[in-house]
Amino acid sequence: MAYFDRAVLPGGEGKITLKLNTKGYEGKVRKTASVYTNDPDNPRESLTLEVIVKTPITVSPKSVYIRGKVTETKTVSVDIKGEPTKPLKIEPGDFNLNQRLKYSIEELSPGEHYRIHFTSIPNTAENYRGRLLLKTNYPEKPQLSIPVRGHFTQ
Repeated sequence: MAYFDRAVLPGGEGKITLKLNTKGYEGKVRKTASVYTNDPDNPRESLTLEVIVKTPITVSPKSVYIRGKVTETKTVSVDIKGEPTKPLKIEPGDFNLNQRLKYSIEELSPGEHYRIHFTSIPNTAENYRGRLLLKTNYPEKPQLSIPVRGHFTQ
């Protein structure tokens, strides 16, 4: 979102305010805005906004894509980490792919690092989409949603 002075007198100063909604972002984020002018020497300038977004819980990767042959059993894992100074607890929520996948929660480092394993169930040939919801003890992030896609062929 950008707010700016519509007109600036020659030799004068103007104000440009850029706002970045960081919801859904994590880590280093870089956005560029173009400023168009009627100055023949500088008809276009670029402004770059660079921030580091810190989140209380990191999920990596953010989504799951699991694929293979219908006769195979495939497993894909997702790591979930909390803040080192604040113990994280996660517990199962809703999972809408029970007929196609199994999942398990492994606690790698108590209160800090979890790994979620998604394993295909053989003989379920199709494309599907769903998600796993997990409940957390973090009030700023009480629920995690992990999107899951699958593609199994004959």
